[in-house]
Amino acid sequence: MATANKNLSDYDKATIPDASKFRFGIVVSEWNDNITEGLYRGAYDTLIENGVLSNNIIRWNVPGSFELIYGCKKMQEQMVNAVIAIGSVIQGETKHFDFVCEGVTQGVKDLNVMHETPVIFCVLTDNTMQQSIERSGGKHGNKGTEAAVAAIKMAELRNNS
Repeated sequence: MATANKNLSDYDKATIPDASKFRFGIVVSEWNDNITEGLYRGAYDTLIENGVLSNNIIRWNVPGSFELIYGCKKMQEQMVNAVIAIGSVIQGETKHFDFVCEGVTQGVKDLNVMHETPVIFCVLTDNTMQQSIERSGGKHGNKGTEAAVAAIKMAELRNNS
């Protein structure tokens, strides 16, 4: 498991660009909201800790992870420097998990290829609820924190290119 010996919330603040000049969009899936709210909190807190003003963080909710694609596409139109897509898909008894994970992954990839505003993939695709809990503020830290760090770095890359 990739996160077995890693805390997703660990990062070196000295390596993070000045984020105070940026504006971020966060699109959050309402499905598995006990997980996505933790991811959102990790992302939001990390952006604030790195100098982003609260009024430069826009949050939109969408019903589920599949809807993140459209939400992120529309968020890219809001004059933001980067977008974070937050979702949680947990393996069930049917192939639905595979289709949703593949669709969201490809959709976010397509947004990154077709548009100038980077979209950061913060969608947990876990086998169990416990794994999701451990990655949304639990023993493995918070993937939302990691996504916010990536968003800041990608906003800086976009700004400098």
